[in-house]
Amino acid sequence: MKPTAQAAFDVDALWALNRIGDPSLSPDGAQAVASVTRHDMADNQARASLWLFSTLGGAPRRLTEAGDKDGNPQWSPRGDLIAFTARRTQGGAKDDEPQLYVIAPDGGEARRVATVPTGVQAFKWFPDGRRIAFVSWVWPGLKAAAQGQALREARARQETAYVTDEALYRYWDHNLPMGRMPHLHVLDVDSGRVRDLFEGSAWELSRAEPDADCFDIAPDGRRIAFAFDPAAQKQLGARFALAEIDVRTRRAQTLLQDGDWHFSAPRYSHAGAHLAFLASHQARGHNQPDRLAVLDQHGRWAVFSADWDREAAAPLRWAEDDQHLLFAAEERGRRHLWRFALGERRAEIVFAGGHVGGFAQAAGFTVVNHDGVQFPPRLSVLDGDGPARRIEALNDARLAAYRFGRHEELTVTGARGDDVQMWLVYPPGFDAKQKWPAMHVIHGGPHTAFGDSWHWRWNHQVFASQGHVVACVNYHGSSSFGHEFLDSITGHWGEYELQDIEAGTDWLLKQRWVDRQRITATGGSYGGYMVAWMNGHVAPGRYQAYVCHAGCYDWQAMYADDAYAWHRKELGAAYWEDPARVAAQSPHAFAANFRTPTLVIHGALDYRVPDAQGLAYYNTLKSLGVPARLVWFPDENHWVLKPRNSRLWYGEFFGWLRRHGGPAGRKPGGRTLR
Repeated sequence: MKPTAQAAFDVDALWALNRIGDPSLSPDGAQAVASVTRHDMADNQARASLWLFSTLGGAPRRLTEAGDKDGNPQWSPRGDLIAFTARRTQGGAKDDEPQLYVIAPDGGEARRVATVPTGVQAFKWFPDGRRIAFVSWVWPGLKAAAQGQALREARARQETAYVTDEALYRYWDHNLPMGRMPHLHVLDVDSGRVRDLFEGSAWELSRAEPDADCFDIAPDGRRIAFAFDPAAQKQLGARFALAEIDVRTRRAQTLLQDGDWHFSAPRYSHAGAHLAFLASHQARGHNQPDRLAVLDQHGRWAVFSADWDREAAAPLRWAEDDQHLLFAAEERGRRHLWRFALGERRAEIVFAGGHVGGFAQAAGFTVVNHDGVQFPPRLSVLDGDGPARRIEALNDARLAAYRFGRHEELTVTGARGDDVQMWLVYPPGFDAKQKWPAMHVIHGGPHTAFGDSWHWRWNHQVFASQGHVVACVNYHGSSSFGHEFLDSITGHWGEYELQDIEAGTDWLLKQRWVDRQRITATGGSYGGYMVAWMNGHVAPGRYQAYVCHAGCYDWQAMYADDAYAWHRKELGAAYWEDPARVAAQSPHAFAANFRTPTLVIHGALDYRVPDAQGLAYYNTLKSLGVPARLVWFPDENHWVLKPRNSRLWYGEFFGWLRRHGGPAGRKPGGRTLR
């Protein structure tokens, strides 16, 4: 059924929207290319294609049609080709792994540049526009010619066991390729010839999904700088160093290594004389922010943003004058595009969020992918001192068919007497003379933040359209409020965060429009941890129901996750060193107090918070006689990514809240329930 004019925004409407990826600009800045993903609820599939967007005016144009998962487009420095990754069938051969394709911006048939048996992950063009550097997971002891046979043998293997002696062997939702390491390669676009730059050496990139920000190519094309873990045993949370490899000789050397620091995201200046990077002083604490730093040709380096209480995020981009750096950074629940003057050591906002997700710059043009509570990702261009201009409207017609609720930012007094930010998203047609249920949506992390941003999985407009006033507290530990605020919860998780959420609830209960008998709390990941924590620490009756999605429940059992190396740092001890301290921060230790009805949701492919956490919480609730319901996905990870599963997720979510104090609401498909 097509949406009627100004209908309530629901899960089907959410999944019908186009999802625009990060842009890449042509060398003259006249056109941007980005992937656009569309989902089909009927066949439960996603399809991504490449689109061109003019920065000078004109309608967007779809560039690729044949592929289903065309992504990561990057414009050639010469402007004649656009490279992208895809899995296609071409020349009678079907791609088993993602491969690199190129297509002319005028259109035509995309061409597979080479067949790399182990596939192509992140990549970058060389400045000459004739070569591409890319990442592929290979068997380090084998030459390039033997990789294909090794892959065939691995796939033909009848044994199913994963065998390893590595400390890092899985990440988020997948096992790392057994026996393989991420290497840098060079691909000649004309001939298709591939060279493994790390072949026969011990060099490797990060095993935690190495992306295009972990290496950079010098302007002369002769060197590549990259971040690497110098430790013999690789694990999450390690302190990385910077190295540089000569592309012709394949000789590599360490550029910068300091055991007190973690270095990442190298970026050459246009002149090639300086290397910008991110530096975190880990000896001062594991939550130290990433600072802007620069290394010169003589091995001297300095941190430039030490006095700026913000955390810079990759990628870094040098301005054309080589005196400024561009990057995204959070500030009080928003994420802006900043320009940092190295000489003055001063930052200024170039493009204000909302939420800046990505950007590209060329020839005086800057294209920004940005979103907000009121709209999904869109593309805008800056081309001088004037205001930003939209360069696409792919979702505008669909969005115009729905009513959205307004949002506002306010401050409550939380733990330690500190100001704590809370965002509210109101139902469409909100009338303060009526009574409304209120629902906390508690963000994960804990070192992230809710703000003026669009969330595809926990969509606040979908929540509000069901008749909830949605409250989002940026509790102590949240990012974007300075390092001290973020680090203040270390070693005593749950304490300050609960005080902050309770302060938000106290504020809500003072509003005449709040129905005091219909207050609920929901959260995912660390937010799920918080609602389990609340169940053991808040008197029954204050909240009518909880929803715990992928929540941490038992910190001792959480050592089964992929990020176990962080637990001692965050909790202040390992469970075998100080079991009482760890238990004091663990919801399971307070199970005797559980009374509030709880919906537990988990995915079997979640390796960050293993599904045994959710199952143990659910089983405990059932054993205690507390009303509980379990939604367990055998094919989902930390998130719910399939359209039909997402529809079911929202249906169970709203159904649980209706049953335990929520509004009458609507079914996920849009029909009002009576």
